[in-house]
Amino acid sequence: MQPSPPASHLTNKYKMFLEQTYTIDELIKRCKAGECKSQELLYKQFASKMLGVCLRYATDKMEAEDMLQNGFIKVFQKLADYRGEGSFEGWIRRIMVHSSIEHYRKHHKMMQLVELDEAGSEAWVNPLATAKLEANDLLVLIQQLSPGYRIVFNLYAIEGYSHKEIAAIAGITEGASKSQLSRARSVLREQIIKLEGKKYGYAG
Repeated sequence: MQPSPPASHLTNKYKMFLEQTYTIDELIKRCKAGECKSQELLYKQFASKMLGVCLRYATDKMEAEDMLQNGFIKVFQKLADYRGEGSFEGWIRRIMVHSSIEHYRKHHKMMQLVELDEAGSEAWVNPLATAKLEANDLLVLIQQLSPGYRIVFNLYAIEGYSHKEIAAIAGITEGASKSQLSRARSVLREQIIKLEGKKYGYAG
């Protein structure tokens, strides 16, 4: 009977595996075969970016991390369905978005989304004002939006979904989606103006 290798040897071998470089296609193939170490590599490669996605839908970082974990569980569950069409990162991102919204709706009472008369107003922030904003500043402002506004704004302005698609994802009408987007833009515009004034000493 061969003696078991020392634990330190196994640890070093595992680290060497993690340090190897695989293409995305190779990792996907290994993950589909159920290779746990490859799943860890895939997770590490995309976790940081996907946490950024989850943060836009969460109330705080702890909830975003829960969304991230739940999202990756679904990624590995659905991996067999990925056929290599389009960006793999985009495929993961879509799962994260849907999983985050599902998590939010499960754990929070969604704000009632009501169609508003001013929904047709599409006034938006002056690009010159947002040019000075750092990404973290904008993320903080988006997180401060009420749930309904935040979800619709993220789906439309950042993820690129249409109002019809948002209605299906969020379980609302297209009119309600347009209304919440309009109101979210108005709130963000006001907050950006205030933030710019504080940072650069503008009066107001």
